[in-house]
Amino acid sequence: MSYQGPEFEPAQPRRSPLRRPLVVVLAALVPGTLLGWGVYAASGGPGDSGGADTAAVGTPAGGPSSPDGSDGSDGSDGSDGKKPPPASATTASGPLEGKVVVIDPGHNPTNHLHTAEINRKVDIGTNSKECDTTGTATNSGYAEAKFTLDVAHRLRTLLQSQGATVKLTQDGDRPYGPCVDERARIGNAAHADAVVSLHADGSAVGNRGFHVILPASVHAGAADTRAIVGPSRDLGERVAGAFVRVTGSAPSNYIGDGTGLVTREDLGGLNLSTVPKVFIECGNMRDTKDAALLTSGAWRQKAAQGVSEGIVSFLRG
Repeated sequence: MSYQGPEFEPAQPRRSPLRRPLVVVLAALVPGTLLGWGVYAASGGPGDSGGADTAAVGTPAGGPSSPDGSDGSDGSDGSDGKKPPPASATTASGPLEGKVVVIDPGHNPTNHLHTAEINRKVDIGTNSKECDTTGTATNSGYAEAKFTLDVAHRLRTLLQSQGATVKLTQDGDRPYGPCVDERARIGNAAHADAVVSLHADGSAVGNRGFHVILPASVHAGAADTRAIVGPSRDLGERVAGAFVRVTGSAPSNYIGDGTGLVTREDLGGLNLSTVPKVFIECGNMRDTKDAALLTSGAWRQKAAQGVSEGIVSFLRG
């Protein structure tokens, strides 16, 4: 998700690229606590190769998700040509049986063909915002909407294997959107135990890393997030901690003061949610090093695994 679009604010000035010496804290890790730079240093960082040669955590030896072992490093989704499973399904019994998770793949691959529709204003409680945006893309043209849908499919498979009922807000099955207010309503109507909106940023070159966006306490118009601020922060902290551990990616160096956590009150998908919900910006598509990760199928599998582990930790308490 680009901060240059109508739904988002301009990016904050880039912080100094100088790295301070890192100290690895040898202590027991508490689930849900942001692991931050200590874990990043201990894991050796993501590397510049995009992780294409590294086996994805929690996946079979044959490859990250596709039957032929393709890592999708060209930006492909690793599909074997089979029809994807329905947008809502439970496929196994497990520790998350009875839990409902809604995955919200940001934007839509064909939003750019429906500019009038996505520019329509919708009420987000605090004010009116555009229905949706086109999202961003890498310099080579790999679209954020394609990235989010691919990670959503991988995440769905992981959560279903734990017994969760998983719903997607869109599965490439509609011409545009849904609008941000409808995305919130889908999670609300499902009485979701957790909702995660998947994105990738479109910030300046040199800005790297991920960040998780938490809902602010908002009570205006149709928006009332007061009941979900606490549990959403818990969800966000657990997702961020697991994301560091599994992917080796560092928290953003340009927003969030190194915590990987940002609170915002201008996002309709958060403002209108009545269930615990967070956004995750998995990396910056306009930075070549981050783009190398985002276009790697093996790394996308790690991203899905990290988000999944954070959700599982949250749901199991």
